[in-house]
Amino acid sequence: MEGGELPWLLVNEIGGIRGILHSHVPFLKKHFHLITMKEFLENRKDVGKKVQAIYLWWHKPVIDKELLQSLPNLKVIANSGVGMDHLDLKLVASFGVKMANAPRAVSSSTADTGMALLLASARRLVEVHNISISQSMEYCEADILGVKVTGATLGIVGMGSIGYKIALRAKAFEMNILYHNRTRRKVQEEQAVGATYCKTIDSLLQQADFVMLVVSLTPQTHKLIGKRELELMKPTATLINISRGAVVDQEALVAALQSGVIGAAALDVTSPEPLPRDHPLLKLKNVIITPHLGIKTDKATYMITEEAVENILAALNGLPLPSEVLPS
Repeated sequence: MEGGELPWLLVNEIGGIRGILHSHVPFLKKHFHLITMKEFLENRKDVGKKVQAIYLWWHKPVIDKELLQSLPNLKVIANSGVGMDHLDLKLVASFGVKMANAPRAVSSSTADTGMALLLASARRLVEVHNISISQSMEYCEADILGVKVTGATLGIVGMGSIGYKIALRAKAFEMNILYHNRTRRKVQEEQAVGATYCKTIDSLLQQADFVMLVVSLTPQTHKLIGKRELELMKPTATLINISRGAVVDQEALVAALQSGVIGAAALDVTSPEPLPRDHPLLKLKNVIITPHLGIKTDKATYMITEEAVENILAALNGLPLPSEVLPS
């Protein structure tokens, strides 16, 4: 069936593990003729000429040179999130294709995930849940004592839109807030959340009870937190990572957690995802791991699709993309 005047949008699949959500399909079909990778591969020659846009849902479909060469009329790729480290931006741009992400939709839900991990780790919620559902319900109170959040110091590494919203939430918990960022925030913005700027990441690591990573993965941030940085942290400190797994040297993190260099870790991201089932991080009691929850709420995911549609339509109509990403 032909798509009429609607532009053709390529998606990985509908439903399933890596497919767009069924609840988003009616909205997408108002604007596009949807084509899945399976349908494209079955008739690559004819379908490829009609595809004008791709919507990446959790990094799928994989964008490589072969796919780009198969889509001569491709105008734009919209990503369902902020991070673009899974894309070769220069390669895509060399084909004259624009790229967009979805920063507006993700910041609040990702900040919620960060605070949820902080609280869950501080109050040892996973451990005490397991005790509560065990047969014996035997435990020693000294073994389940948590860390007081109110009055504790939170160090935020990366003070973009997500980092700033974490600071807003931390302020409500009466936390002392430090931050390190490539560029310092305006004084008024610092004062609004009670945040203090640390010129160096070392200064932040030495002072914080909780260190939360909220940076994009770039060559500069790859293994930003390694053995040296972990040793700068307090032995009671908790590392929380909601950015990308490769921002942390995981071997160094395992060693630090096993030896008491730091107290705990709460990770929404790992490298790879998921971890191999025999990975040592999965066996440590002082670690909480979630499967890249990030923005995964019904409202946030729908907002991401809305933002993607806005960017795609802008590109197809020759207008500026609200969330365009340019190769560096």
